[in-house]
Amino acid sequence: MKKLLLKSLFEKATGDFRVVYWDGEDVTYGNVPPKIKIIFKKAPPLNFDFADPMLSFGEAYVDEVFDFEGDLGEVIQIVELNKNIFTAHGQGSKLALAFNTINSATNRWQQKENIKHHYDLGNDFFSLWLDETMSYSCAYFNTIEDSLFQAQMQKIHHILRKLSLKPGERLLDIGSGWGWLILTAAQMYGVNALGLTLSEEQFSATRERISKMGLADKVDVMLINYQDLDETKYQFDKIVSVGMFEHVGKENLPKYMKKINRLLTPGGVSLLHTITATKEKPVNSWMEKYIFPGGYVPSLRETMWLLPEYDFHLLHVESLRMHYAATLDRWYMNFGKHIDEIEQKFGKRFVRMWSIYLRGCAASFRTSGLNIHQLLFSKGLNNSLPLTFNHLYTDRLETLS
Repeated sequence: MKKLLLKSLFEKATGDFRVVYWDGEDVTYGNVPPKIKIIFKKAPPLNFDFADPMLSFGEAYVDEVFDFEGDLGEVIQIVELNKNIFTAHGQGSKLALAFNTINSATNRWQQKENIKHHYDLGNDFFSLWLDETMSYSCAYFNTIEDSLFQAQMQKIHHILRKLSLKPGERLLDIGSGWGWLILTAAQMYGVNALGLTLSEEQFSATRERISKMGLADKVDVMLINYQDLDETKYQFDKIVSVGMFEHVGKENLPKYMKKINRLLTPGGVSLLHTITATKEKPVNSWMEKYIFPGGYVPSLRETMWLLPEYDFHLLHVESLRMHYAATLDRWYMNFGKHIDEIEQKFGKRFVRMWSIYLRGCAASFRTSGLNIHQLLFSKGLNNSLPLTFNHLYTDRLETLS
């Protein structure tokens, strides 16, 4: 029955690939020669859920039920191109429903497993494959030859220029990470900056860097949830958030906007840097379970729909989709340089899981419509901003000492 269901899925799929089943049968789908070869080492496990193939194939890969020959990016692209077919077929198939009824007890048991949170893996792990700034968000490439560090610093300056910072202004960074953005803003743009983080290690490291750079009179960092920042004591001319919005959850998107409205001065400007989807839909179930539990990728339209509800006026929107694909390529390349070290610490299953996550995300940005946008908006009308955005593209590169 499992083989029949798999064949039914693959026969509907778009793409050129070859499948070797666990009993030795070798079938080519699409045109010859196929780009990739999928090799089932054994039959799918009892808990393989044909109603949710995205989750089941992801788990089967990390558990070495199947492997492949060819480029992993090609595998992910075929999955992305056929995601709707797979899902519709799985949910509508009587065979699949019957199979899943048999496995319901196993599935219920699996749902109770505790998944370690994404960011509990330790800074030692992330430092192996991120750049020197420890930026875990989309970089900005002037050319594809830029180093990852260059591209991350260019991203920081790109954001700060968009905000049209002026000396003496008050800047808030929600989710400030290791503090490179707030330190750059104070050192090179002359603002007074505050960063918020929930990570004790990031908090301590940022405080140490502030002291080392002699910027204690211009930069501060707080270990606090942004919703708990008292707007009766703190007001800001500019607010930025990079890579945090997609973690607040669908029900909290309006709460985020409401808080920004309360913290921002009249005429103040905010930049939101976030992953976006084309339509409102649940997160990929495998990603939700293993990588980003509790996350939600908002659509661009539902995010923009919120703006006028809080007197926000849109100034500029920019897609960085291919920049994130390039960023993920660099992360995966760095990850690959340390596979033995990572496998020794976390195990082979973890390495396979993070490999498919990094490469899969890169392929998703290239093929699925997954995007990342920077939205610049003001609270109320602001008539004093530059007439154009030409200043964003000056041929200038600074680095943080």
